[in-house]
Amino acid sequence: MYTERASRLAGAVVWTNVPDGTGGGPVLPDGCMDLLWSEGRLLVAGPDTRPYVPEGPPRSWAGIRFFPGTAPALLGVPAHELRDLRADLADLWPAARVRRLSERVEAAADPATALEDIALDRAARTTAPDPLLHRLVRRLDEGRPVSATAAELGLCTRTLHRRCLGAFGYGPKTLARILRLQRALALARSGTPYAETAVRAGYADQPHLARDVRELTGMPLGRLLGGG
Repeated sequence: MYTERASRLAGAVVWTNVPDGTGGGPVLPDGCMDLLWSEGRLLVAGPDTRPYVPEGPPRSWAGIRFFPGTAPALLGVPAHELRDLRADLADLWPAARVRRLSERVEAAADPATALEDIALDRAARTTAPDPLLHRLVRRLDEGRPVSATAAELGLCTRTLHRRCLGAFGYGPKTLARILRLQRALALARSGTPYAETAVRAGYADQPHLARDVRELTGMPLGRLLGGG
């Protein structure tokens, strides 16, 4: 069973996922990165551009999901180096530090809260993410064109693309596409008809929505939402 709550770290979400015998779907691209804990390991989920299906039998997970563009500043690693990866934190930080953090999470009554505390400690010791990145996400999530957003933020297209690679793992057009997907999924899950979902999410029409969902998630919208 999956549960989540807002984090004490601005914009982040703390979550747990415990197997309940119903099977789990793939993890879909959402523009975010996560700090994860499972079976004694600390990992980082990089930014996805395709669905991710965990290998092996179902297991329990705890995590903190960071607002798009904020994790690289906390981790000290450009997002594009972790694109479509699940990496051991020990590959990114000194092994001794990760060992101490792992012992801290292992001993905690609630691993998810322990991850949140680690993120808060790290945030207090690092430079805050560039607020321009937050504005970029908000503008693109409103459906604004990439070129207009770049001009509004005072950046040329090339500079915006470079900044996005480090912060999000891919360029602004891919980020806009993933954010649009998430808008569409939220609308469809709320019961909005697919044709209306397409218009409200920013697609040209329902076939455009169908193609994009299949390309980014690997399955048709109806199956993705449990409708077969």
